[in-house]
Amino acid sequence: MGRGLLAAFFTMVLLGCGDGHSPQPVPVAFVNQTRHSDAALWAIWQAAQQNLAQRIDLNPVQPNASPQILPGDSRARAVTPVQLTVAAKPDVSSQELLAATGVERADPTGMILCPQPCDVRYATAYSRYQPEITQYAASWESRESDFRTILEYEFENQILFALGYDTRWR
Repeated sequence: MGRGLLAAFFTMVLLGCGDGHSPQPVPVAFVNQTRHSDAALWAIWQAAQQNLAQRIDLNPVQPNASPQILPGDSRARAVTPVQLTVAAKPDVSSQELLAATGVERADPTGMILCPQPCDVRYATAYSRYQPEITQYAASWESRESDFRTILEYEFENQILFALGYDTRWR
């Protein structure tokens, strides 16, 4: 093959042989409103996918209930976020938490108001599914290990919802 023909061949391989139309834009995975990189959020998302591919606990927060543990679902590995807003919310004050619940915690409390239809009034984090949003108490952001654990759990919830599981006790 001549050099010109070889160069043209490699150019075609690199550019691809599309149908002449412009490529479709790739949707944004995260609307990242955290102090962490998109790469860090992706790593946490992938850990959540792996967890759910191995085992699913559908009711870890349901009071006085037997665990509802299911085998893993390999489809979890294929679920990707699309426009998932991930953001911190200011922690509720210790005075607000005490007045509303009778629970004493020092500031920062690590808790945020969990909007209805949450089963609890305050939580470390919560997820909504339409529109997709995961919010967490801002004080967790600086505690790397705890931040990862909290977001991994919430990302699991997003994945389970996308797969059609009942997430009301998650």
